[in-house]
Amino acid sequence: MTTATSNELDFGNATSLDASLSDNVRGLKGSEILKIAASVREMIAAGKKVCNLTVGDFNSKQFPIPTGLREGIARALQNGETNYPPSDGVLSLRKAVADYVAREFGVRYPLESVLIAAGARPILYGTYRCVLNPGDTVIYSLPSWNNNHYTWITQAKAIEVAAHEKDGFQPTLDLLAPHLKNANLLCLCTPSNPTGTLIAPDELKRISEAVCEENVRRAKAGKRALFMMHDQVYASLVYGNAKHAHPVALVPESAPWVISLDAISKSMAATGVRVGWVTAAPAVVARMRDFLGHVGAWAPRAEQVAVAEFLGNTEALGKFRGEMDAKVKALLNALYGGFAAMKKSGLPVECVEPQGAIYLSLQLKLIGKTFKGKKIATNADIGALLLEEAGMAVVPFQAFGLKDETGWFRLSVGAVSPADIEQCLPRVKALLEAVK
Repeated sequence: MTTATSNELDFGNATSLDASLSDNVRGLKGSEILKIAASVREMIAAGKKVCNLTVGDFNSKQFPIPTGLREGIARALQNGETNYPPSDGVLSLRKAVADYVAREFGVRYPLESVLIAAGARPILYGTYRCVLNPGDTVIYSLPSWNNNHYTWITQAKAIEVAAHEKDGFQPTLDLLAPHLKNANLLCLCTPSNPTGTLIAPDELKRISEAVCEENVRRAKAGKRALFMMHDQVYASLVYGNAKHAHPVALVPESAPWVISLDAISKSMAATGVRVGWVTAAPAVVARMRDFLGHVGAWAPRAEQVAVAEFLGNTEALGKFRGEMDAKVKALLNALYGGFAAMKKSGLPVECVEPQGAIYLSLQLKLIGKTFKGKKIATNADIGALLLEEAGMAVVPFQAFGLKDETGWFRLSVGAVSPADIEQCLPRVKALLEAVK
């Protein structure tokens, strides 16, 4: 049998093929973050030194997964845990997650409320699919991660609320309240990607109470409920005086409508291990289980077995988190301290003190200024200058749905070392001093 080589295959006209695909995929925008990351990789491959603050991931040499988890995965594979897992997750892990949520967040969910998936992303997508019909309305604040894309995929309508710097770019009830009566899904992320800030417990309680009040009104009118998606993937990474809270712990009456998602991707630096979970009302979880079962978004069985074992080892988990949190906090503090010093010296810099996650929100007030005679007009211009002149790669808030050209960026510390930051800050300072 003769096998055709790649240069012999004729795929026809690419434009014509693309035009034959669905309107949904052709209208979907690719990840802006991945595009920036590709440019960074090219520069690094060409030998340029780059402080890469773009990726929401971890350098596995600096942030390895827990030793106990790694050994547990190997042991599970050796023991033959290589078959399909149950569609709602391995029983031992579902039990471990229920215990973990009770222990960490003060909410005791029944086993029927727990569903395991291949990371938090399928659960986020599953929430959109299970709650929204085409034409339904979703509310989220800007900047936020991927809500604009999931809204497009599900053919929903978005109410985008621009959050304020004074609130750490987190939504408040005052911003959300006028829109709750028209929505089917409210999306919250705390600690936040991209901002690195939290919704204060008092504010989260107010929002949760408002969701309850709205649903009481809807029940009397015979209308569909308003659900609240609560993304707490970064819940273990909280610093200083900031406090993380679970909405159902604050307002138990909100339990029917809160869909809370979590994963080991950030809390255990295990982005590639792909284990996440949702806790929600059993009726919601049952539908999501069936939906994700058709998607095939199951976490691998061996990883599930190992995560169940490690979540139950509170001593090892606590030790790992203490070490990891300290390293992340030191990196964030180095960035924040460096930019705070630049601001103090009179340079056009603003930054929000990090409260959680692995991110720093940074504003460079360069719009309208010039560098070497060339006017700076957009966030993209600023980002290009930083990369080319200072070797610092960052992601503009436009990648998170914000449309205004205000000079705000997300900086992620998971893939850089203290030396990377120490060497990069003087280069940025020199660039800012050269801007007129």
